[in-house]
Amino acid sequence: MSRTKRPQGTSAINPVQLAVLRGRLEQIADEMDATLFRSAFNPIIAEAHDASHGLYDAETGETLVQGKEGLPVFVGVMAFAVRHVIELTRDNPPVDGDVYIFNDPYEGGTHLSDFKLVRPVFRNGKIFCYLASVGHWHDVGGNVPGNYNPAATESFQEGVHIPPVKLFRAGVRQDDILAILRTNSRLPLSVYGDLNAQVSALDLGHGRLTALLDEYGDDTIAAVFAELRARAHLQMQTHISALPDGAVAATDYLDNDGINDVA
Repeated sequence: MSRTKRPQGTSAINPVQLAVLRGRLEQIADEMDATLFRSAFNPIIAEAHDASHGLYDAETGETLVQGKEGLPVFVGVMAFAVRHVIELTRDNPPVDGDVYIFNDPYEGGTHLSDFKLVRPVFRNGKIFCYLASVGHWHDVGGNVPGNYNPAATESFQEGVHIPPVKLFRAGVRQDDILAILRTNSRLPLSVYGDLNAQVSALDLGHGRLTALLDEYGDDTIAAVFAELRARAHLQMQTHISALPDGAVAATDYLDNDGINDVA
């Protein structure tokens, strides 16, 4: 399957319609946040909101829209996670109903407790954009409960590493993947509940976005995406250009690495 080409940003789009559709798109991400927060089993997600959702570009993985209730740190991180899935699937593209899951910090991830789910949204046989969900699971293995180990000297001591694999293939859940995840946790019921909550958030986002595309048309929403990217680029360019020219340096200190004392 090929991916839909994104048009360039244009100010020709009706500004009122742009504002309305931007709000509708943001609402989709916000509803995905709310679905996960209300459905997750563990309080790290349900109470601390250590999670995030968003819509991402089909070609580059750039963030298009992100929910307001999740952690801000995921704003940049999730774009790299989605981009990694895009690059990984260039020669073996996903099909409608596929959902990828992974937590590897070396493949667009953060720490091992943060599990990412990435789902392509198809329109007329082409990927229109991606939906993604990330949530901090309670325990994913490692040599201490909860995975926070100050004595760890490598990431393998902090939990199981899962590269991007298909949790769903054409809409069919792969129970062998689920079994691996549950077996490698001290809290398998929590893992099961959090995973299902993230899947539900993706399902809701997919349904809401599909309805919006049916209502306004693919070209209109694609133009909104392009305009939002163009405006974000201009805003960042404006802020950077306001900075004075010249080199800037800073020095900071760390007592030790947590393992070895430093004289």
